[in-house]
Amino acid sequence: MAQQHRAILIAIIFLSFYATLGYYPLFNLDEGAFSEATREMLSSHNFITTYLNGELRFDKPILIYWLQAMSASLFGLNEFAMRLPSAVAATLWAWLMYIFTKKNFDEKIAFLATLFMAGSLQISIIAKAAIADALLNMFIALSMLSFYTYYQRKKKKYLYITFAAIGLGTLTKGPVAILIPLVVTFLFLIKNLRFWFISVFNPVGIAIFLLIAMPWYVVEYIDQGEKFIQGFLLKHNISRFASKGMEGHSGPIYYYIIVLLIGLIPFTSIFLKTLTFIKEWFDTPLKRYLALWFCFVFIFFSFSHTKLPHYVVYGYTPLFILMALYFHTIRSKILLHLPYFLFHLLFFILPFFQGMILASIKPQSYEYFIVQGLHFGWIYKVYFALALLLFFWLIKMTKEKGIIIASIITLISLNLFIAKVYADAAEAPIKEAALYAKKHKLKIIKMYGINTPSFSFYLHQITPKTKPQPGDIVFTKRSQLKNLDNFAILFQKNGVALIQLKDKK
Repeated sequence: MAQQHRAILIAIIFLSFYATLGYYPLFNLDEGAFSEATREMLSSHNFITTYLNGELRFDKPILIYWLQAMSASLFGLNEFAMRLPSAVAATLWAWLMYIFTKKNFDEKIAFLATLFMAGSLQISIIAKAAIADALLNMFIALSMLSFYTYYQRKKKKYLYITFAAIGLGTLTKGPVAILIPLVVTFLFLIKNLRFWFISVFNPVGIAIFLLIAMPWYVVEYIDQGEKFIQGFLLKHNISRFASKGMEGHSGPIYYYIIVLLIGLIPFTSIFLKTLTFIKEWFDTPLKRYLALWFCFVFIFFSFSHTKLPHYVVYGYTPLFILMALYFHTIRSKILLHLPYFLFHLLFFILPFFQGMILASIKPQSYEYFIVQGLHFGWIYKVYFALALLLFFWLIKMTKEKGIIIASIITLISLNLFIAKVYADAAEAPIKEAALYAKKHKLKIIKMYGINTPSFSFYLHQITPKTKPQPGDIVFTKRSQLKNLDNFAILFQKNGVALIQLKDKK
């Protein structure tokens, strides 16, 4: 059975993390921004400070850019290379969870926890996105699981692994990699603070952390000075929690409840059932550690002024293990697979409401052109009809077999159909416009009224966002054309256009 379980996990990890790495173009804003910053790094040979379209980018530390640059050096500047580091990191994350859970519980619980991780909607998206989050989550998982192993066995090597993982996490996304282990371990050891202080202030561990994390921070500060402090530490870390939602990324206090309900599909019912046993989450040291980990992340980011869906993922590792522990308590297979059914029902009926959605959007807006450009086709409709019918087969299977099949079908739905339909409508035209400009050797292109850094990535050229002048070639939204005069359209598709402003006579 163990061999069969491992084979299933390998297949699901491949389908979830690897199968579509190069299947669709980069998604804007985040994937485009990370990838273009990496391209500019390779072009300039500046491997210390990152730039995006020629301007300083302090959003994240350096490690993910280095890994993407290494991948691009091996596989070229393409979607596969930009996404591969995340897929590898997510695979290591799944492996860590499996090994830890197997040692502390048993093989079946380890299988279920890893299945929930690799097969859930939100993890499948993050695990192959050309951004820093899969890498960060792997290091957070490594630091947290290593610390608990140290607490159990009192072997210093696990404490040193914890410090190394925190250092690498700090080099991936900054102080959050320190905050989560520091606070959760403090809460866990609140009745044994002597052990906590000895662990946290271990001189060898601190030296390991500093040797890993500090060199880049010091060199970057020497290079950029106060701009680095203001841009990275204050703006992109402290302000994200304390200030009003950055870049419009705010939300109500219940924001992450909605994220959990959607992000855990098709396993949402297992999560809800697990919540009914919340009092039992604290009845053993390990379960208490897992519960504190998840609860701290959920509560802390719920009170953060800036909210993004992936923040709650920092607490998913313990949640998946807790869900695996209580999976056996589910009795109704109809309720078990209801999230699967509702998810596929939504995307089955979506094509039939396309006209209604268009009617509710401002005509000729950017969103209008995107919705108008969604092409579902008969294969899409037949597939989702069959996926819905499969629900009635799932409820006749054993629970374990049912969730395996449900996760596989959901991953196919997300990665081969839903993401592809959206990418073809919203992102493919951006890539096509860049390739058109590249083919025709168009130079000094400006962006106007649009922020899609994947355009620069595919063009292999910095595209500044400045006010266009007569004679300029401009990449913009079609909805912005009304604000421009006297131009020739070179390329347009769905929501975007490439134009040349005519010289004044």
